[in-house]
Amino acid sequence: MDLKIKRLRENAVIPTRSTEGSAGADLYACIDSAVTIAPGELRLIPTGIAIALPDSSVAALLYARSGLGVKHGICLSNGVGVIDSDYRGEVCVGLCNVSDKPYTIEPGERIAQMVISPVIIPDFIECDELGDTARGEGGFGSTGRK
Repeated sequence: MDLKIKRLRENAVIPTRSTEGSAGADLYACIDSAVTIAPGELRLIPTGIAIALPDSSVAALLYARSGLGVKHGICLSNGVGVIDSDYRGEVCVGLCNVSDKPYTIEPGERIAQMVISPVIIPDFIECDELGDTARGEGGFGSTGRK
């Protein structure tokens, strides 16, 4: 599959996969100067690129970079970003700082990873019965701790 990518700014970096086995491609901060994210703060960081997914059978999912999350508490503000197949605007990454220390994003820094994933689009059918399972309506924690 080919993924068309358009640079919206001269200093934009095309996504790259760090290794042959990488599921995600790194996205880079396309900013002119460093941006500091204070503890508890949310910031929208542009990547300077737009993408054209081929059709509605795929979506681009944005995930946190594990090093930023584990070492510095920098996570995606919406958990997982979803880029729909018909979106053609700039890919931006919402970041939040859940640590107790400020973190500075540098221009060109890798800020997230993008995974292209298949999408199943169901027909939604309203019904009166869903069918029984062993779990039934058991909610959070209903299957035990271990």
